[in-house]
Amino acid sequence: MRFENGMTISVQFSTGSYCDRRNLTTPVMAEMTEPIVTSPNAEIAIWDTDNAWFYFGGDHVRGFCTPDEVGRWINCIMKSATLDDLHEFAVERGLIQS
Repeated sequence: MRFENGMTISVQFSTGSYCDRRNLTTPVMAEMTEPIVTSPNAEIAIWDTDNAWFYFGGDHVRGFCTPDEVGRWINCIMKSATLDDLHEFAVERGLIQS
C-alpha cells in the first residue's frame, strides 16, 4: 500500500512469507482459491519513493507481526516524510531498538 507521503508498506501472509502460514504445503495457487485466507500474523517491508528499504535492525523484512503491530507501523508510516523519520517514530513507540 502506498500512502500520500510516498511511503509504501507490503503486508503478506502466505505460504513462504515470514508468518504462521510459512511452511504450509499447499501450493500458492491452490492457497489463493481458498474462500478465506487468514493468518494471526504477517511479514512487512517498507520503502520510500526512491525505493530505499527500511532496515528493521536485522533485515529489510520484519516477520511474524501481529495485526496490532502492523497497525502501529502503518500509523508511523503515515506520520513520516522519510525513512529516518520512520526510524525515530518506531523507536519512540517501541517497535524497534535504536
